[in-house]
Amino acid sequence: MEKNKPKIIVIMGPTASGKSGVAIKLAQKFDGEIISADSRQIYKGLDIGSGKVCGAWSVERGAFISEGIPHHLIDVAKPQEDFNVSHFKKLAQEKIGEILSRKKVPIICGGTAFWIDTLTKNSNIPEVAPNEKLRARLAKKSVEQLFTQLKKLDPVRASDIDGQNKVRLIRAIEICKVLGHVPKRETWNVERGTENTKYEIQNTKYNFLEIGIEVPREILNAKIKKRLDERFAEGMTQEVENLNEKGVSWQWLERIGLEYRWISRFLQGKIELGEMSTQGVCTSGAKQKLYFDSIHYAKRQMTWLQRNKSIIWHSDYEEIEKEVENFLEQNT
Repeated sequence: MEKNKPKIIVIMGPTASGKSGVAIKLAQKFDGEIISADSRQIYKGLDIGSGKVCGAWSVERGAFISEGIPHHLIDVAKPQEDFNVSHFKKLAQEKIGEILSRKKVPIICGGTAFWIDTLTKNSNIPEVAPNEKLRARLAKKSVEQLFTQLKKLDPVRASDIDGQNKVRLIRAIEICKVLGHVPKRETWNVERGTENTKYEIQNTKYNFLEIGIEVPREILNAKIKKRLDERFAEGMTQEVENLNEKGVSWQWLERIGLEYRWISRFLQGKIELGEMSTQGVCTSGAKQKLYFDSIHYAKRQMTWLQRNKSIIWHSDYEEIEKEVENFLEQNT
């Protein structure tokens, strides 16, 4: 690991694994600031359903503050505003520079692994302008139809995309229509073999420590259910209804997925609310559909993350803290 390369911590893991809490503890311990890498927390008003940490925006500090820690790239876009991975990469790079200039440790935290990869793997992002007419036509299709279309255009991209995410499917097709395919991420390698090269990732100007939070499947499923129960109790249904009353379309809310998809369908009378059961009871209700959708989403997240051999997996916070401490102390 090069001595003069700035060091960045990355916390990843499936939904409900406890990423935000770990990131906050690390920021408090090691004088850090957090950059959120979550494709829904960027939007104002999507609070309970997106799992934003409790806190408030500080004009003075130019960040969302939670437990005394600045969180960047939270509440930076309005609902229905175009905000994609290219916007994220540009803003995240700016925030990394600002945090380092303050002699703080940047901590990237989030569940949108593809966005994180654009930073850690220095991925090329195709500059393809939005095609509103094409998007409008594609939006009328089901996710199954969109996935089939993408598979014909670019089987490689179809093999690793979230087949239930309508927004990403449409964007991938949009890129294919212009470039013929979605450009591959740049080849990246992890140098291993000695302690000093353990964390080195080529083709970047930073040293990244990528940590994954490991949670056994049954425990994770229980955490997902508990968190969904808490969100409903906190007023998640009212949040979605309020967003629609303020002009956010049902179509856009459904495209955002998970909580916003199923609650929107319930509020439109397309499905009953029902109750959640870990035994598969009441499967026609929105709550149960959301529970199963969240479990499948966590599986897809893990499939993506497990391809990244540079991630160091830990299940215990003390182990994570020790890993970070060792990383920050190396060659300094």
